[in-house]
Amino acid sequence: MTSTMSAREAYRVELTELAAEDPRIVCLEADLGGASHCFRDRFPDRFLNLGIAEASAVDIAVGLASAGLRPFVSTFATFAAFRAAESVKLGLGYLAAPVVLVSPYGGVSGAWFGPTHHCLEDLAVMQSLPGVRIAVPAGEAETRAAIRTAAAGDQPCYVRLGRNEVFDAPFTPAGQGDVTWLNPPSGDTCLVSVGEKPTALCQAVTEQRPDLGHAHLCWVDAESLTLALPHLASARRLVVVEEHRPAGSVASTLALLLPDREVRGVNAGTDWPTEGGSHDETLAALGLTTSAVLSAV
Repeated sequence: MTSTMSAREAYRVELTELAAEDPRIVCLEADLGGASHCFRDRFPDRFLNLGIAEASAVDIAVGLASAGLRPFVSTFATFAAFRAAESVKLGLGYLAAPVVLVSPYGGVSGAWFGPTHHCLEDLAVMQSLPGVRIAVPAGEAETRAAIRTAAAGDQPCYVRLGRNEVFDAPFTPAGQGDVTWLNPPSGDTCLVSVGEKPTALCQAVTEQRPDLGHAHLCWVDAESLTLALPHLASARRLVVVEEHRPAGSVASTLALLLPDREVRGVNAGTDWPTEGGSHDETLAALGLTTSAVLSAV
């Protein structure tokens, strides 16, 4: 399915449609609604704009979940993973409250906002909380599918999104434990992409190297990755491309789960971005490029 809207907008539209069928769904925003928000317009009594109070938003969502509701909380990825970290740890981790934390501006997708709004460490934080499911969807269809899965379950979830860019993803969404093969495996080495920009990088690489397999993942918590292992284990070498730091990355988790395989990571490295720019410019400055993927291969 070709994407027609950004993942952030797809989340709002999908949640609004789900809320029409499920009265338990409530939407909490940390002042990201903008001039118009389709959920607020249609269900104003189930929409809360809590402003710049991310930890309080998570605490309130945990309380609503204890009353039988299905809260979705949206805020910047860096604020969800760090500013609200204790509330997320206690509410979603320790209490296993069925709250869905949806975080746009993942990675450096909010590049023009500068380093304070970048988030290259959130997956490591969320991965450290047992029981929290993690999705990094690519494109409209996969985002909608991830939101449906999160809404239908009873587990806490973290869904990482980009910002306003539309990503054309004409492939079948990868569900929990699933792999979407964008290039069938034919040799010892397989690319594994997580997120929109890394998937585009891998697609560009396989155009030059059609001998390389390319597996795309959406659900990347340890439990979901464990279910996906049979699909990936046929390759001797995995090159995992992701918009994240090496520590706590999907590559590091797969390396632990597949000790008899060679797992390499192509990621944003360990340098701190010092200035803003476009999304692609910032990724290039961090070394997340097609050249880096080819070198790792």
